[in-house]
Amino acid sequence: MYEKKLQIELECGLHLFMAVMNGKWKISLIWCIYNGIKRPGELHRWMPKASRRLLDTQLKQLADQGIVSKVIFDQRPLKVEYELTQLGETLIPVIETTARWGETHREVLEPLFKL
Repeated sequence: MYEKKLQIELECGLHLFMAVMNGKWKISLIWCIYNGIKRPGELHRWMPKASRRLLDTQLKQLADQGIVSKVIFDQRPLKVEYELTQLGETLIPVIETTARWGETHREVLEPLFKL
């Protein structure tokens, strides 16, 4: 199993937040699940630039961190859905505030990222 060379500094709440959100698609996954997109296939269709394997890895990490829960239905074919936990729900105001900040400063920031 992979071990990180540098340990996460846990003395600061910001470092803890960044450790949880570390991953290109995690915020999008949380937002999609919050908005009712709960099945792995649906999540992949909403984020086609991300590989299915990467999304599965990041969903597993979010589940291990207690942000989402994985619900497996006892049926054939197998049905899996993800739900935000109580802890995961507390991230929604943070994501909304961050999105508003991005929209407010779009004119300044967007040209910096166009290649």
